[in-house]
Amino acid sequence: MRVNIEAERGRLQLTKTEMCERLGVTSKTYNSYIRGATIPSDVLEHLRAMTGQSIDYLLGLAER
Repeated sequence: MRVNIEAERGRLQLTKTEMCERLGVTSKTYNSYIRGATIPSDVLEHLRAMTGQSIDYLLGLAER
């Protein structure tokens, strides 16, 4: 489970629907990302830009 992505969504005060709209993905796809599915590099880059956090942090590979 990728809790850091969800934590950042909460920090930005976005609903899951809003997050999906910003990323250009469906809620089913977003939920699969959170559960551990491969996230395409363009989506990762968008997440990085939105949150200001490193990709490693977002994926749970490093601490903030």
